[in-house]
Amino acid sequence: MTTETPTAAPFQGGLVVRSGSRVLKDRIATVLVYLAFALAMVPLIWIMWTVVANGWDLLLSAGWWTHSQRNILPEQVGGGAYHAIYGTVVQAIICAVIAVPLGVFTAIYLVEYGRGRLARVVSFMVDILTGIPSIVAALFIYAVWVTTFGFHRVAFAVSLSLVLLMIPVVVRSTEEMLKLVPNELREASYALGVPKWKTIAQIVVPTALGGIVTGIMLGLARVMGETAPLLILGPYAAGIATDLFNGPMAALPTLIRENFGQPDPASQARMWASALTLILIVLVLNIAGRFVARFSGVKK
Repeated sequence: MTTETPTAAPFQGGLVVRSGSRVLKDRIATVLVYLAFALAMVPLIWIMWTVVANGWDLLLSAGWWTHSQRNILPEQVGGGAYHAIYGTVVQAIICAVIAVPLGVFTAIYLVEYGRGRLARVVSFMVDILTGIPSIVAALFIYAVWVTTFGFHRVAFAVSLSLVLLMIPVVVRSTEEMLKLVPNELREASYALGVPKWKTIAQIVVPTALGGIVTGIMLGLARVMGETAPLLILGPYAAGIATDLFNGPMAALPTLIRENFGQPDPASQARMWASALTLILIVLVLNIAGRFVARFSGVKK
């Protein structure tokens, strides 16, 4: 009975010589990857060019950043997006105030304490929240806030729906950053007699703080670009509004909706400018998040 022994790949000068078929397959795969990337970039570049070309003019006007649409008719040129920018930022900040502590503490529990059935349930629920569409989150808050409790559609309800979308982003990003912290740091702290909660608060979290902040900023960028919660829960106001619990409050997605479909050139220009403003805000947050991740990652 004879057995075949595997033969090693031929060598030339200490280098593995690849067969012609493998080289051909490698080149074909490389071409296909680049082709797929180019095809994916075509609609992105087309969309960006269309938005920039149609909305850039108003962004160059100082009034766009300092005025609202109060007393501005749809066909009238003038006004700005100050009220909508303010509403978008305020609603996102209120969302972050609620979502960040919940997300960070949930991640700390899952990484440092989570064992058994409860941890599996919590992790499973976070996975479910990750896949929930924004319109489902908005409808859930509408059913609870408006239908069940009888409250009005206000900006705070919008923030609550955004919380459901931001929590899983914060949890997963914080969880991954905490897992990158070397266990040697924890063990050294325990060996010195430091309690576990103090080790987490003073060693683990500060070590991973850069990555945690990056996840928070990326989560903010995601929720600031959502439209469904604002369209369902946030009535539009043409002027500046500061009360989160009474009356309508504008935001950039609702400003886009107000001008969408209007035949007037002034309304069309405001619609494109609002879309470009929202893209720029999300872009700045993403760039800031990448910057923080690059220069303040987990230090080992």
